[in-house]
Parts: sequence; C-alpha cells; structure tokens
Amino acid sequence: MSSNNKLKEVALVFFKLGCFAFGGPAAHIAMMEDEVVTKRKWMTRDHYLDLIGATNLIPGPNSTEMTMHCGHERAGKKGLFVAGISFIFPAVFITGILAYLYVNYGTLPEVAPFIKGIQPAVLVIIASAIFKLGKKAVKSWELAIIGTLVLVASLLGVHEVLALFIGGLLGGLYFYLKSKTRNNTLHSFAALLLTFLTSETSQNITTLKVFLTFLKVGSILYGSGYVLFAYLDAELVATGLLTTTELLDAIGIGQFTPGPVLSTSTFIGYQLGGFWGAIAATTGMFLPSFLFVLLLNPLIPKMRKSKILGYFLDAVNVSAMAVMLAVLITMSFATLIDWQSIFITLVAILLLFGPKKISVIWVIIIGALLGYVLYYIPANISSGSIF
Repeated sequence: MSSNNKLKEVALVFFKLGCFAFGGPAAHIAMMEDEVVTKRKWMTRDHYLDLIGATNLIPGPNSTEMTMHCGHERAGKKGLFVAGISFIFPAVFITGILAYLYVNYGTLPEVAPFIKGIQPAVLVIIASAIFKLGKKAVKSWELAIIGTLVLVASLLGVHEVLALFIGGLLGGLYFYLKSKTRNNTLHSFAALLLTFLTSETSQNITTLKVFLTFLKVGSILYGSGYVLFAYLDAELVATGLLTTTELLDAIGIGQFTPGPVLSTSTFIGYQLGGFWGAIAATTGMFLPSFLFVLLLNPLIPKMRKSKILGYFLDAVNVSAMAVMLAVLITMSFATLIDWQSIFITLVAILLLFGPKKISVIWVIIIGALLGYVLYYIPANISSGSIF
C-alpha cells in the first residue's frame, strides 16, 4: 500500500474512532486495540502493550497519544499527526458547537439517556481489551504479583502514574537482579526522561495567554483526562477567569462528547475568548502530546532490546493493565446501579463475547439506543411529554 493510501486509512480509522470513542481513556484504548490490532493487524498485541506502557509514563492524554503512536506505526511521522488530528477533530468540532450554544443561549441538548446506555457498553469493551491484552502482559507469576499489587494500590487511591512507576521500577529491578546481567541503559533512560517537559506561562484572557495557559496544562497533565478538573480549577477558577459552575459545565461537555475529554479545552477557550480563544486553547492543550510522542516513539523498540529496560517495560505493561482493571471496577460500581444498566451490560457481553462478535462501534451505538429506549421514553411517557 502506498504512503498516501496508508495516510488515508489512518485518517479514516481515527476519525471514526473520534466520532464514537465514548467512555474515557481506558475505553478509547480498548476500542483502538480492536481496530488496529484485532481487525487490521497493524502491529502485534505485544507491541501495542509496549506502546500503552510507555505512553502512561509521559504527560498528556493517554488515549490521544496512543492514536499518534498507532498512526506512526502505520504511516510514519505524517501518520502520527494525521492520526492525532483525525481523532481530536470530531470532539473539538462538536464541543465548539456546544460552546457556542452555551455562551449564546445558555442551553445544551438532552443527551443523558444516550450516555446512560453507552456507559454499560463501555464497561464490556474495556473488559474485552483487558482480557486480550492481559493474557499477553502476564508473562510470569512475578508479573502477575506486580499487577495484583498495582491493582490493590489503585483501588486504595494511589495515583495511577505513581502506581505505574513503582510497578515498573520494582519489576525492572527484580528481573535485573534475577538475570544478573548489566546493561548500559543510562542514555536510553535519560532520553526517555527528557520527554517530561514543563512550561511556565502567565494567565490572561488574550488569545496568546489562553494558548500559553493551556500549553502549560497540556505539558504537565499526567494520567487520564479526568484529573483535568484539578488543573483547570487552579489555573482558571482560582484566578477568577471562570466560575466553578462554568468549569463543571465545561467538564460535563467533555464527558458526554466522543473522543478525548480534553476537548473541554475547546469549550473553555470559547468561553474566554470566542472562536480564536477556542482555537488557541485546543492547540495549546494538544500540541505537547504530539511533541512527546514524536520523541518517545523511536525509543520504545530500543527499550525493548535493552534487557533491563525490557524488564521495566514488561512491569509497566502489566501495571497498566492493572490500572485499567481498577478503572473498570470503579466504573462498574458507579454505573451498574439499576436493572436497565445491567440489561445493557448483558446485551453488550453477548455481542462482544458471543459466537458472532461485532465491532465495538456497533456495541456503542446499540448501547446508546437502548439507553434512549429504556430511560428516556418511559420517563417521558409517564410525564406525558414524549412528544
């Protein structure tokens, strides 16, 4: 396949994911695995695991950075940028429209029933990915123990990045001592650490200041997009640029639109500076991720070739699966609270694990429609306002 055709393929795959990827980073990574590993075989499941492990160690939105890694694997550096932009664009576009409606009319569309249907379906998609990737990640009983310890730590409230680092370091050290083989890995590890960059900026509402503020957040944001609230609260609410209510509305928009939750930046940027504010905030938020992945991607094969870094990566991979499992458990307690959500979960299990498996995209669509049928229609029939 020619390079142009590969770029078109990358654009179509990640634009489609950007339109249907609900549920947060763990769900996005699960859907991506189905598209690029299971269906299209762009890479092995082992290498996909390595990308997940390495991505968890750098700042920025994990799932968005995974799209960039996958694009790079398929179509080189151009593929990295095409994949990232294609995945981000649908969320940014939808969020921009909602920001316009919110600022000008103060109203948002009623989407809660659809989201209630999507959430149980997402749980099953995450479980499917953990099952497939976990079988590759748990290569030994030692790695199983490390994964269990990271799972327990995550469930007890230890920050996911700290849990990943500790799991990786413990595993790397253990296997290094076990093999008693020394390798000169200082330069490789130092190169990996170079990706942890920060940027000091001021906080004003001009387009440039909006850009710099979100560039700072995008450069230091660790873990999933859900910790974004704390960063933006310090940057925007504490300085009087937004009220807490406005910030909560913006975070809510990021939650129920597809794609990365960091598209919240588009909504906030529009609130602060209109159209150009939205462009500036979005660019500032996502630009660091492109740079981090561009630096990190060539290092991952070198890490795998190095014995001690290979051990470290194995431990990080199993730790990443443990963190995903912790997210799944936490989400399950919050989501499976009524018979409707349990019914949608069972339907999704049948669709994904049954004899005739279907695409995860269709599982999302069916979940959304079931949410509408089971939540919205009965509620409005009882109130007499369905029409």
